[in-house]
This record gives sequence, C-alpha cells and structure tokens, in this order.
Amino acid sequence: MRAAFPDFRLGKVLATSFTGTLSERHGDPVERIPTPHRLIDWLAVNGLAVDSCTTAQLDLARELRESIHAAATAAAIQDALPASAVQVINDCSAQGRAAAILTPEGKRRWRLSSASCVEDALSVIAADAISIIAGERDGKLALCASPTCQAAFFDTSQSRTRKWCDMNTCGNRQKKARFNASQRKNPRSAE
Repeated sequence: MRAAFPDFRLGKVLATSFTGTLSERHGDPVERIPTPHRLIDWLAVNGLAVDSCTTAQLDLARELRESIHAAATAAAIQDALPASAVQVINDCSAQGRAAAILTPEGKRRWRLSSASCVEDALSVIAADAISIIAGERDGKLALCASPTCQAAFFDTSQSRTRKWCDMNTCGNRQKKARFNASQRKNPRSAE
C-alpha cells in the first residue's frame, strides 16, 4: 500500500465498499482512489487484482462508483432509481469477463479474464451492486446517519437498524461528539 493516501474503508459488501472510496461526501470529501495505481491497490485488496489501469479506466471506475452511490441512495430512501445510474451500472456489468469460482473452503471468489483488465473487475462490482439494489440478498440498503457522510451501506444486522456505515469512523465520531457535548453541559460529571 502506498502510505501517502488515506486508508481504505473495507466492508463486507463489495459494491458499497467501492462507494466508500469517496467518503465524507457532504463534508470535506476524501478521495481514496485519486490515482490509477490506487485503484489497482483497492481492487487487489478486494480480490480483483488487475495488471494496470489507465486514467480513462479510473474515470470509468469513478463513474461506476457514483452511479452505484446514486442508485443505492435512491433504493435506501425508496425513491425511483436514476436512469443514468442504472445505465452505467448495466453497461459496466455487461462489458466485463469474470467468472464466479468456488474455493476449496466453500467461498465464492472471482476469476477475471486472463488479461485482467479494470473493466472485468468493474463488472464484478456492478453485478454486486445489482444484486443488493434489486433486493436479491438478505439485508437492506441504508444511509449513514452522519450528516457529513450519508454513505449508502448494506445493513445485514439482525434487526436491520444499523445507523452508521462504519462504527469505527462515523459511529465513533458521533459518539465522541455526543460525549463532548454532554461534558460541556455538565462539567462536574467528569470529576
């Protein structure tokens, strides 16, 4: 990993983790894939290793990311899916050459074409987005309760009432803010 860049926010759902490569969308945005090499890093961490990435492929990846975010956000608030976002997701899903394979441990992994191009990896991400937006998986799309984040995430908790995209970042930040506010109101409670 290249240390000069912010850490990746890794989740269990590929498509929503990919949308997390741009965080704090309503505050001071943090771009986690600012260069083609950084996209290669993110794909490798998520089991979708590719050999190279051009600036045009990075632009396509960001377009897919924003389309998934727009469609997932619409689905989470039960609004109509934006037609342009649906088109980008479908186009990316159709243009790649990837196959699901079963590992000896009984897990699903993806095998990209022998050329291992970015479009193949993006097709896997688009297919994952389709499965969660279409409601094919057990869980629910939700939006982070942080006013500066509002990332779309896939809630698989038993009660489906999760509030934060990531408890270690957004949730922790909100808990600290509430604690600090209560300390300012009641300074004696800290003694």
